[in-house]
Amino acid sequence: MNIRTTLSLAISLFASFPLLAAEPTNQELFEMLKKQQAQIEELQRKLAKTEEKVVENDEKIETSVSVIEENLADNAVSKSSIGGYGELHYNNIESGGERAKDIDFHRFVLFFGHEFSDSIRFYSELELEHALSGDGKPGEVELEQAYVEIDLNDDNSLKSGVFLLPVGIINETHEPPTFYGVERNPIEKNIIPATWWEAGASLNTRFSEGFTGDFAIHSGLSVPTTGDKSFLIRSGRQKVAKANADSLAYTARLKYTAVPGLELAATYQFQSDVSQGELGADASFFTAHAIYNTGNFGIRALYAEWNIDGIEADIIGRDKQKGYYVEPSYKFNENFGLFARYNLWDNNAGDALDSEKKQTNFGMNYWPHEDVVFKIDIENGSGIIDNDGFNLGVGYQF
Repeated sequence: MNIRTTLSLAISLFASFPLLAAEPTNQELFEMLKKQQAQIEELQRKLAKTEEKVVENDEKIETSVSVIEENLADNAVSKSSIGGYGELHYNNIESGGERAKDIDFHRFVLFFGHEFSDSIRFYSELELEHALSGDGKPGEVELEQAYVEIDLNDDNSLKSGVFLLPVGIINETHEPPTFYGVERNPIEKNIIPATWWEAGASLNTRFSEGFTGDFAIHSGLSVPTTGDKSFLIRSGRQKVAKANADSLAYTARLKYTAVPGLELAATYQFQSDVSQGELGADASFFTAHAIYNTGNFGIRALYAEWNIDGIEADIIGRDKQKGYYVEPSYKFNENFGLFARYNLWDNNAGDALDSEKKQTNFGMNYWPHEDVVFKIDIENGSGIIDNDGFNLGVGYQF
């Protein structure tokens, strides 16, 4: 096909179609404008709905944020907590020519606390001693603490319920990682007697920075008045188990901690009748202690004394009961520490006969973690007691 023929055919085909570049009529323009207006109005309606949904979502988000902030605020001022401590002991002690070997999970303790507000809180301590309790079993389940504490102002707080008395060193702070030696020292065990708790009310006040006082009125001792344990202080603990409250006790302590590393404290208690109405034997108690830590060196010293005004106690020499201990220690680093302790106590100090008991302990603590401790100590008794051996222990707190 030649060029002329091809051009003729193309012209013929082009002429058979409407002209694409022809301008629209007025009617067509009007219809196009109407259609565009409708589309614009539809877009405006959709945009309005979208804006409404955005506003609605913003309100929901603000509501959710407010609820979360309120919950966070509530959790910040009101929360529950749990903690505890425990210790396992192995004792290998010869006494009176006989050697006793015992292994005992001595204490398993759980703490439960709750903060009702910035100024009101609850604290409790539940303990299982010697792993197994019940009829004929060696252990006991004990409620050592359960009290409500209220901050009256920046310098004064009041607690009421069952609480540990402000006496000695270990009565209030006795978690295993906090002291040297497997067993607690015999002075605070037999003279004070730790662990010692009562029911009542106590006021804590801060006189100045590092100088505080505790003043409590509470249930008291009820010592047995006959038998081998007559007037023994430790045997008088009622542990707030349907305790006889015929004679209440009054306790006051002053504590000084203004100097870094130093703690000085003294406690006085009076009870009008430690026999709870049987004999009318009033009793006064005094204890003082000092703790000083400087660098790697530390030392603890404590003295405690009871005076019981009763002829029955005087006859058996238990109108006076006293004791003291001195415990130097050296901590090489955060993991290892050595200690030595000299203990002397006498539950028959009012007797003319020599009734003093003496015991020395020395050993080591190893802390793989600040809240976990392994212990070993050598024990030797003298005076009217004859004990010799060693103790092993492991303890924890959380």
